[in-house]
Amino acid sequence: MTTPLPERAGRRCHNVLNPLHSAVYFAPDLGKELAPYGIEDPSAVYLAGRSAAMGAVGPGPVTAAFHNFNHTLVARFLPEVWDLASPGTVLGARMRAVDAMLHRLLGKETVTGPEVAEAAGLALTAARACTRPGRPLYAAHADLPVPEAPHLALWHAATLLREHRGDAHVAVLQHHELDPLEALVSHTASGRGMSLKWVLRTRGWNEQDWIAAQGRLRDRGLLDAEGELTERGAALRKELEDETDRLDRHPYEALGADGVARLTELATGFTTTALGNGAFPEDLLGR
Repeated sequence: MTTPLPERAGRRCHNVLNPLHSAVYFAPDLGKELAPYGIEDPSAVYLAGRSAAMGAVGPGPVTAAFHNFNHTLVARFLPEVWDLASPGTVLGARMRAVDAMLHRLLGKETVTGPEVAEAAGLALTAARACTRPGRPLYAAHADLPVPEAPHLALWHAATLLREHRGDAHVAVLQHHELDPLEALVSHTASGRGMSLKWVLRTRGWNEQDWIAAQGRLRDRGLLDAEGELTERGAALRKELEDETDRLDRHPYEALGADGVARLTELATGFTTTALGNGAFPEDLLGR
């Protein structure tokens, strides 16, 4: 009989494990690996790198799965990017980029040490309890082989857990009828999302789009005149995360309370080191 998980234990584990996955999209390594194929625009690098597991897909499935990107931006690069490099080629480049990134952010001693191997084993145990139905990005990545090197296996497992939760979160956003930009605006207003600067730089929206989304949220009583969350808005953001926790509970329940606590401890150490070594831009989060 497993020990019940403390409240939000899965979310806390996700929050310290996910940066190990997402750092690759802010690091220079993936761009360097894809540049020889002619994939140089930062948006093209991101879109190809994250969607390659789905195969040579067009813009429709990617816009649907990613949720918060402007479809016009996605269609600017897909499916043409696959004429420059196949999905398999991009996946190989991504794994080489991850290898270089983790060595730089964590150091060789950590990357090859026993704690990374332990964390990989725990994260893979959790990931094996994830489910494919209704989760397109998780399911696509779950069909990829697990890398042999422990640090790459850890990144792979972190990716599975990240996309599993992300797919669930998209379903919750749909249930509450938040469109892509409304989701971004309300998340940024909470102080936990990407800053306006980075949303506009990476998601294909402009300031007029942002202002219009703010207006729609005000009409629903979720945002005030200053662009801050109202009491109802803050309650909705909490509900979104709580419902996502519920849909994402199985991997962490399978790992058990002790395993989740240990993985959280290990991942906290890795992520703290990575952040200290500049894994993300300083102005990425906040208003």
